[in-house]
Amino acid sequence: MVSSPLQKGLEWVYQNFKKNTATMLVVTGTVGWALSSLAQIFALAVNPKISKEQKSFLVPQEFLDAVVNIGSFFLITQSAKKIISKMASTGKIAPQKVRDFLNKNKVYGEQTGKLSLDLDKVLKNEPKFPTESYYTFKNIATTVGTVGASVLSSNIVTPIIRNTIASDVQKKYLNNRPQPSASMKV
Repeated sequence: MVSSPLQKGLEWVYQNFKKNTATMLVVTGTVGWALSSLAQIFALAVNPKISKEQKSFLVPQEFLDAVVNIGSFFLITQSAKKIISKMASTGKIAPQKVRDFLNKNKVYGEQTGKLSLDLDKVLKNEPKFPTESYYTFKNIATTVGTVGASVLSSNIVTPIIRNTIASDVQKKYLNNRPQPSASMKV
C-alpha cells in the first residue's frame, strides 16, 4: 500500500513526538502560524481587487503581524514548556509516587525542587524509581502548560503586541502619505 504525503507526514510527527507532546504542540503551532501567515500575505499580494497603494501598506503590515504571531507563540510556548519540564525534573512538581520515592531517599529528598536535582539522571541509577509515573506526569504537565501558554500567547499577548505595532506603523504611513495641496478641491 502506497502512503500519501499526508500519511507520511503524520507518521513522522507520531514517531518524533510520541513521547513529548508538548514539543509537538510548539513545533506544529509555530509551523501553523507560519503557513497561515504566508497564505495571508500571498493572498493579499496577488489579489487584483486590492490597489497597489493598499498592497504597499497591507503586505508589510501582514508581514509584521506574522513576525509577532510566530515569535510570541514560539517564545511563550517554548519557555513555558521548558520551565514546567524543569520543575518536573527537579521534583518541584511531581506525582505522589515520585514524592514518596524522594522522601524515602533522604539524599534526593533534601535536593527536591533545587536546580541541582535531575530526576532524569536519578531514574538511570535507581531501579526502584517510579519511571512510568514520572514520565507520564512530566508529559501531561508540560503539555497542559504548553496548551495554556499557547492560549495566552495567541489570544492575549499577540493581539496586544500586534495592535500596538500596527498602530505605530499606520501612524507613520499616514504621516508619510502625500497630502493634497490647499488649492485642490475635495
